[in-house]
Amino acid sequence: MATGTSTTAEHLRAALDGPWRTVREQARTQLAGEEFTDDPELDIHAARARVLDQMRVIATMGYPERGFRPENGGTGDPGGAVVGLEMLAYTDLSLWVKSGVQWGLFGGAVENLGTERHRDFIKRLISLDLLGCFAMTESGHGSDVADLETTATYEPATQEFVINTPTPSARKDYIGGAAIHARIAAVFAQLIVGGESQGVHCLLVPIRDELGADLPGVTTYDDGLKGGLPGVDNGRIVFDHVRIPRENLLNRYADVSPDGTYSSEIENPSRRFFTTLGTLVRGRVSVGGAAAAGARVALSIAVRYALARRQFADPDTGEETLLLDYRSHQRRLLPLVAKSFALAFAQNDLVRRMDLIQSGRDTEPSSQRALEKRAAGLKVAQTRHATRAIQECREACGGAGYLTENRLVTLKADTDVFTTFEGDNVVLTQLVAKELLTAYSDEVRDLDALGWVRFAATMAGDVVRKRSGVRQLIQTLRDRNDETVDEGDLSKRDVQLQLFADREDYLLRTAAHRLRARAADTGPFEAFNNAQDHILAAGAAHIDRLVLEEFVDGIATIEDPDAKALAETVCDLYVYAALEENLAWFIMHRFMSVERAKAVRRGVNELVDRLRPDALTLVEAMGVPETMLRAEMLHDASVFDRRQA
Repeated sequence: MATGTSTTAEHLRAALDGPWRTVREQARTQLAGEEFTDDPELDIHAARARVLDQMRVIATMGYPERGFRPENGGTGDPGGAVVGLEMLAYTDLSLWVKSGVQWGLFGGAVENLGTERHRDFIKRLISLDLLGCFAMTESGHGSDVADLETTATYEPATQEFVINTPTPSARKDYIGGAAIHARIAAVFAQLIVGGESQGVHCLLVPIRDELGADLPGVTTYDDGLKGGLPGVDNGRIVFDHVRIPRENLLNRYADVSPDGTYSSEIENPSRRFFTTLGTLVRGRVSVGGAAAAGARVALSIAVRYALARRQFADPDTGEETLLLDYRSHQRRLLPLVAKSFALAFAQNDLVRRMDLIQSGRDTEPSSQRALEKRAAGLKVAQTRHATRAIQECREACGGAGYLTENRLVTLKADTDVFTTFEGDNVVLTQLVAKELLTAYSDEVRDLDALGWVRFAATMAGDVVRKRSGVRQLIQTLRDRNDETVDEGDLSKRDVQLQLFADREDYLLRTAAHRLRARAADTGPFEAFNNAQDHILAAGAAHIDRLVLEEFVDGIATIEDPDAKALAETVCDLYVYAALEENLAWFIMHRFMSVERAKAVRRGVNELVDRLRPDALTLVEAMGVPETMLRAEMLHDASVFDRRQA
């Protein structure tokens, strides 16, 4: 099997590494040692102990400090913090999750929701002198954070909050660190002051003493074995009237005075709640990035294996054929590599936007809201991609892929929950679509009478074109049966972008129309529930369009002509593969003729064939060093080469 990194791969990797390239390069060296590898043969107790030991090493390398402001003992580089910890996903996803809980979720909650009086907590958690957990999810409420049941009731007489679990469903559940290691929890609870609930707020609640024993009123449980992530000690927490000082309320956006007066600069409770959650967006950004990193590891293993493994003899030569020389194998792996490229560019832009906001260089409220929507959408795209890509890689490696020593089954198990935590993917897709519909509604609301007529005419025009097949007829006339990728208008980037945008726009406008049409008859909930499939499709189409735009922008940053040309071809494959997945929709809604649909299928075949000689270059460009792959089947590729037997 060929080794070494080509100049083209180096240029591509530099572009994919993005603004924090130096952080990634540093991590590739620092994290390559055996001390950061996982050991799937360890039992759950040994795995947890090993990950905590690994974290203590990470804490000495400067990674945690990047995520915190200088006044709190950090170096003020939120983008570098996300990218640096994302690189842990190349080593062991248990280590990444455990680190993300401590320095991302728990630490992020204390810094972003707390004030100067909580500064000592931050300095201690950076160094791991204080281990914490992020206690938001409850057994009865995961996605519906606003309706959490845990209560924090203020008592002016003692100037304390009383934290309580009023019902079985209110127990905090699936909380990373809660089973064994965490000594304090950032607890999200309904804040009750003067007998009135002020909504969900976050408070710091000690849960264990120095020896690891539960504190009075606190009962913790171990969630036990999970489908993956054995090094993360997920657990449950139940509070029985636990008292904490008034100062333990994280009070950046709201406070309670000693006499029990509630105050907040944000008067609207709903806006206050979403402002609180919005400051924690870094967790969602990180989950998507780590999932995409896991997919890159799997694809790097599977493609390298396909470049070494031979099966079935060519009748003309008698020589066995490399797996990657089969069209079916090219089709199953190379489009996923192309999507990994697309998502890497999209993640770079997302981290850049997050960094601008969290470093204080972008203070526009609209930017924060746009970041939250984009982070939700990309988290969905990246985690779904990881689930699909890792499974495909496992199957593409046959029996070898099922051996734990070749890592793919571990990656599959560890990333499976990524589609659920930091927001269920269906709920997040719906959130994206609802944000789009809200903006769309605002735009429509401002239309004058003439604007409404034009809007109605546009809607009617779509219906007419759909029913009459005019659009399809026009496309059939210009589509040729024998055109290649380079000859067809689908090769033009503006045409590709327009197709993605047309799908998003059509789905959004028809979803809005469907909601309006039914709301008067059934009420808002039934109208929304009835259109939910349509709404989710609109959200997914929006995500696809954003990712393509970021891919195009990313290519523009590549200066080397050979690397840029190769990236353009990879982008074409991403587009054609995405169109192929949605051919039924494009044909049904008359955005694509049958002839063009056939051209799309031919285009995928042509593009994977064109990229086959560059497969190793593309894998090297994704930036997972061979030393970090740790798949035994790659260490001695000659075992598959019977030509030397």
